[in-house]
Amino acid sequence: MTETYERTERTFPTRGRERASYDRALVHSILDEAYVCHLGFVRDGAPVVLPTLYGRIGERLYVHGSTGSRPLRMAGKGTEAPGLPVCLTVTHVDGLVLARSAFHHSINYRSVVVHGTAHQVTDPEERRIALDALVDHVVPGRSSDSRPADAKELAATAVLRLDLDEVSAKVRSGGPNDDPEDIALPHWSGVVPVRKAHGTPVPADDLDPAIGLPAYLPGV
Repeated sequence: MTETYERTERTFPTRGRERASYDRALVHSILDEAYVCHLGFVRDGAPVVLPTLYGRIGERLYVHGSTGSRPLRMAGKGTEAPGLPVCLTVTHVDGLVLARSAFHHSINYRSVVVHGTAHQVTDPEERRIALDALVDHVVPGRSSDSRPADAKELAATAVLRLDLDEVSAKVRSGGPNDDPEDIALPHWSGVVPVRKAHGTPVPADDLDPAIGLPAYLPGV
């Protein structure tokens, strides 16, 4: 496996090309750090974008939903199903970039865009592994410290698989790009960092006091 994804027409940006990257490790790190993705597809000739949880296993992403949800129904079921053409995106905001001019205000970010065809997972073992990955993506180690889904819950849950084939990352970092003639203006210019932080875990009201805080939770 190469260290980079192949660049395609769909993954080559028309603007900010110098910020694009196809580095496999960078893509994985951006995907692994986020919780929510946005899944885009076309329904009845109109675009639809849904926020959803996801998990990554190697070169595959898994998203889940109700068996009655639109993307799950549209992807079809079984090995002969055509699947659902989708575009999946993930974005981190790392800083607010304030320039002296309104035009040059920006945001420091890291993003990933994945193009491909999503297929519904029907193999029971792959579904089990995928559902564990979805839980562990949010809190690593949690899937083994919770009750697995029972038959009724599994019947109500469907999973989509999307291979990481057409993928690109895009990153903006650094300070504002002020024009030379604006440097002397009396306006503050710089970056306001944006950081993700977890608060102290709050136990459920009905939790047995004898059950202590799991070791995998501090710092999440």
